[in-house]
Amino acid sequence: MHPAPTIFFRKADRAGLVFVFLWFLLGGIAHFVFTEAEMRIVPPWMPWPREAVLLSGAAELLGAAGLLWRPSRRAALWGLFLLTIAVTPAHIYMLQQPALFPSVPYWALVLRLPLQAALLALIAWLALRPAAASRR
Repeated sequence: MHPAPTIFFRKADRAGLVFVFLWFLLGGIAHFVFTEAEMRIVPPWMPWPREAVLLSGAAELLGAAGLLWRPSRRAALWGLFLLTIAVTPAHIYMLQQPALFPSVPYWALVLRLPLQAALLALIAWLALRPAAASRR
């Protein structure tokens, strides 16, 4: 195989991992710093919104930390993939009830779902790459 594609994929893997790490590190921190604001996006049918926010924030931080250690990287990626799916109801709720979130522009609420799909695709791509967990 020509070395150029290998170099590209190594750089793309690294850039993707850095992006996913920062996304979940900063998101996890936000769950603890802005707990009250995060609680407002929890759909009303879901019990214990504070606990849901804190638990999902802890899961984001653990997943981000898991990306840093090669042996746990693949499991962390799949855990973050499942977590991203698990928080989808909050994104849908915000889109269904935009009047409850006047500080968020409607276009941003609409854009969240395609961005979430792109994030899921990136996480899955990283998790499915051959030797993604052992190359670094």
